[in-house]
Amino acid sequence: MSLLDSVLVILGMFLVTFGVRFVLFARAHKVVMPVFLDRALKFVPVAVLTAIITPMILMPDQYMAITLLNPWLLGGLAAFAVGIWRQQQLLTILVGVVVFFVAKYAISL
Repeated sequence: MSLLDSVLVILGMFLVTFGVRFVLFARAHKVVMPVFLDRALKFVPVAVLTAIITPMILMPDQYMAITLLNPWLLGGLAAFAVGIWRQQQLLTILVGVVVFFVAKYAISL
């Protein structure tokens, strides 16, 4: 891909992203969403994040690895437990990352 192609692709992605967000923000004060739709849209970030992370945790090497030798799974389970228990995002992320790296180091020994 040439430099011009790369610049055009990046510019096109910018225009599409900006255009969608601009339209939504510009019209936000004029459009009233139904209550059920407003409540449902609050779950979209969680659903998208789950869809991104779940395959990475359960299939780190392109095959199902539900075992205690999977550091991704151990970190994910630890993060899930702390997230349910404390409901603090930063603590949840920190615990998940620490457990992942400790498990990865311990398994590689």
